[in-house]
Amino acid sequence: MKYLQLDSRIFSEHRKQFVSEMEANSIAIFNSNDELPTNGDAIYKFKQNADLYWLTGIEQEDTQLILFPGNPDPRMREILVLVRPNELKEKWDGRRLRREEATAISGISSIVWLDSLDGILQPMIHLAENIYLNTNENDRKANLIPVRDYRYAADMRNRYPLHQYKRSATILKKLRAIKSSLEVAVLQKAIDITDKTFRRLLGFIRPGVMEYEIEAEIFHEFLRNRATGPAYGSIIASGDRARTLHYVNNNQECLSGELVLMDFGAEYGGYNADLTRTVPVNGKFTKRQKEVYNACLAMHNYAKSILKPGITILDYTEKVGVEATRQFLAIGLLKKADIKNEDKENKAYRRYLYHGISHHLGLDVHDLGTRNEPIKPGMVFTIEPGIYIEEEKMGIRIENNVWITRTGNKDLMANIPVNIEEIEKLMKK
Repeated sequence: MKYLQLDSRIFSEHRKQFVSEMEANSIAIFNSNDELPTNGDAIYKFKQNADLYWLTGIEQEDTQLILFPGNPDPRMREILVLVRPNELKEKWDGRRLRREEATAISGISSIVWLDSLDGILQPMIHLAENIYLNTNENDRKANLIPVRDYRYAADMRNRYPLHQYKRSATILKKLRAIKSSLEVAVLQKAIDITDKTFRRLLGFIRPGVMEYEIEAEIFHEFLRNRATGPAYGSIIASGDRARTLHYVNNNQECLSGELVLMDFGAEYGGYNADLTRTVPVNGKFTKRQKEVYNACLAMHNYAKSILKPGITILDYTEKVGVEATRQFLAIGLLKKADIKNEDKENKAYRRYLYHGISHHLGLDVHDLGTRNEPIKPGMVFTIEPGIYIEEEKMGIRIENNVWITRTGNKDLMANIPVNIEEIEKLMKK
């Protein structure tokens, strides 16, 4: 890992929270992600299962966590399973965790090697009535690949058909949505790196620069500040390409007179920042660009003012839609007749703002959490309204990350330049 070791209390507290939600006489088992092949003998860069990481802080492949709070043997109540270090393999693939290193990261004292697990696990299963297994229940999941969690669940049901099986994901969706101050401190580090990177870009962007050159500057600044890398594929979209929400080609020239929309964030300690800023390629907004940008900023600030405990994301989105309609009328995108004749299921403002305003943020960029229940203190959200105008070949989005508190929210990106005057001043330098 490139980042400095995190406080193990983060993960110890998470395990304590999860165990408190388990039914009596239950065991829970969590698996790391697969190592996936690309072509030939190559594999994709390994990315740890977010749930396992949330509970342990361990990023190594072929890892398991076993939680059995009712086990008569106190040493067997939480067990971290790791690959046994192998001298020959380490010459090829690098060093693997030793017991004391894994304990320092996770706070778990009982470490078992994977090749000796079967003899330990079976008697534990026989003691338990219920088995908690994990699967990906993120509402945005978009594929049906039979990854390790699903294969493991099928194997366990074959081996132990008479046990009761429970879903860990229902517990994790509730728990992972609420971030502790220790977690937010790690997220703030990712945000601070993202802040440094944006300021670097303001001094770099100029007419003639390629989108991929901007992306390269982002990657450089991330790594030199101990980030693992980008939290997601950076979106560097100049001109009309900014209307494509997930534009990732990043291969065109940025021209004078255009805006460039940049959606990027650093990953640090597993936690992800998610920033969007839109700036003029030549360092100076035109009159019309200012008008549209300030309308987007007004929507952003309004959304931030109402994203508080008690509101649901659905109600919040509806209210922001009303503000969007008001702003779009003011800048000439909509007429009163458009509002009068709009389809209530597809409101007029949706022509120029066709995505959601906020999503949960954390270990996953689109993190676990509900859209239907009231927002609670401790949740972290993006706020990212946009305005996309096909006729003017223009796209503007402004995105910050906020932590919900009992009295409102704290803007974790409050120090990142967002006003037109700030941006133009820094680009002029």
